Amino acid sequence: MDIKEFFLKDGEKPLDCIKDDGGFAAIFRTVGCIGDSLSSGEFESTTPDGKTKGYHDYFEYSWGQYMARAMGSTVYNFSRGGMTAKEYMESFGEAKGFFNPDLACQCYIIALGVNDVLNRGQAVGTADDISLGSPETNPDNFAGWYGKVISKYKEISPEAKFFLMTMANETNAERRAKIKAHRELLYSIAEKIPNTYVLDIFEYGPEYNADFKKLFYLGGHMNPMGYIFTAKMVMSYIDYTVRKHPEDFAQVGFIGKGVHNYNAKW
Repeated sequence: MDIKEFFLKDGEKPLDCIKDDGGFAAIFRTVGCIGDSLSSGEFESTTPDGKTKGYHDYFEYSWGQYMARAMGSTVYNFSRGGMTAKEYMESFGEAKGFFNPDLACQCYIIALGVNDVLNRGQAVGTADDISLGSPETNPDNFAGWYGKVISKYKEISPEAKFFLMTMANETNAERRAKIKAHRELLYSIAEKIPNTYVLDIFEYGPEYNADFKKLFYLGGHMNPMGYIFTAKMVMSYIDYTVRKHPEDFAQVGFIGKGVHNYNAKW
């Protein structure tokens, strides 16, 4: 056995090695997926004449639950179609009981921004708008509300790891500009907040063009294959991050346990 097969290879990019079983992402036994329709396994139904009939969150089809089945982990869908960071913090999270300490996770994946920035035109803001110690002072922009989401879950699980998902690369120039601004914000947040990493699907994932949507979309949302594809990307990207920064993840097993190994070499 060549142990180097598990090491990060020279020049390896985050999605060069797809892990069907999650790879080292499986070190996380509890995962919380915070997001909108694309995190909820949402399908779009239509009437016979082609008009939209409804939007249906089928969580068993979400990429989070495909991850759960692949990794054998417990994955919570802290999500709903149409969700924004503002609604999440003003009402949804509390109403659904998602801030219950009994649901504390070792890892949170945050996939918010489509409805906030693209669909509703909310100002993106900057990482300077985020105050972890006093989130109530955050301004009324996307960064401010997104920062409140992180602050709340860090309060619940202080040692948890956070993975911030960018939006995908699209062909529309106007949308691409907003997606890039959102992406830049996430990188700034990851630099500011410890234990926080970016899952840069924009840079390293495929372009969501006509060919992609022909295979992986059903109307304006993904089809079952699309959600499996997304799960593979997320798991593989986290595996890559663990292999790139093994010192950051050696004590994941102690998250939420109240103990630590102070003799660790890292």
